[in-house]
Amino acid sequence: MNLEAVPSRFARSLINLATERGFDANQLLSAAGIPFDPANTRSRGYESHINAMQYTRLYQQVMRVIQDEAFGLMLGRDVTPGAFRMMCYCLLSCENLDKAIRRACEFFHTFYDADAHIHMDTRRDNAIVGYGSVKKAFAGDQVDASDLYSLSIWHRYFCWLVGSHIELKEVRFAGQAPAGRGRVEKYQKLFNCPVYYGQLRDEFVFDTRYLSLPLVQNERSLKEFLRNAPYPLMVMDRGRNDDSAVNRVRAMIGQDFSQGFPSFEQITEALNTSAPTLRRRLKKEGTSFQQLKDECRSEAAKAYLSNSELSINAVAALMGFTDPSAFHRCFKKWTSMTPGEYRNRERCADD
Repeated sequence: MNLEAVPSRFARSLINLATERGFDANQLLSAAGIPFDPANTRSRGYESHINAMQYTRLYQQVMRVIQDEAFGLMLGRDVTPGAFRMMCYCLLSCENLDKAIRRACEFFHTFYDADAHIHMDTRRDNAIVGYGSVKKAFAGDQVDASDLYSLSIWHRYFCWLVGSHIELKEVRFAGQAPAGRGRVEKYQKLFNCPVYYGQLRDEFVFDTRYLSLPLVQNERSLKEFLRNAPYPLMVMDRGRNDDSAVNRVRAMIGQDFSQGFPSFEQITEALNTSAPTLRRRLKKEGTSFQQLKDECRSEAAKAYLSNSELSINAVAALMGFTDPSAFHRCFKKWTSMTPGEYRNRERCADD
């Protein structure tokens, strides 16, 4: 399993959540581009997995109608609409990852029941972040895909906050190891570290040095992130270098340019470095600030064009173009295709 391929039963959980509240499942599935019924394994064209973009489209449709945002982490729980979004905004004022995680833990302890609590402990040079209850360990149940999804999404969310990959030392699951050597190997590959089963809780361990990393996100980047969630987390590059200046600058540039780009001075201040030092690091990594801006805008444009609900003119506005024809020219320069040609190609690929 990887997070780019999402088990169809996750889509089934979303659909069930919507239908329980009286919304039309077929309409939601159609808008998401999912051509089968995830709730029925015998339905025509049924697939065991969907891709991350299909899941994200369905997630966004369902969250829109039920007015809740939680990345699908707590489906089936009594989640207050908008609470997770507000938690994200509460974290932005934290000066580093340590304070952000502790505030997230406090938020969950305040608003959710015990099964949904997350916690963090530090022991010597290890930070241990846990999520979930201890019930599965005593029941003897096997770890399933939803356990992996929840833990991995939390890990990736913290990576996103600091704009760097957080290398894990080990992952622990309360459930028992899944049947079959192949699944065990896939689970370990997902986290790229040793994975242990039959532990007290679901939790991951990383070096405490990451806790001092400053947060690189702001209200602008968070707004854009929530608009596309959980897709940015599901396709996040797990192999990137956590010391890479490129990745940290990319994280701060974001994907919503309707209000312009963050200045180079703003980025150097947020990363607590000088302008000459950052320029040298980017040059050493084979790029420049201007090149990164162009690449980010190209990638963001392609991501937005994959969303069928947005018109091409709307995408142009999100990219910061007041003249749609200028967007067309730039996009063709980036990709050798017009925005319409690119959108049509993506639609054909999904069929």
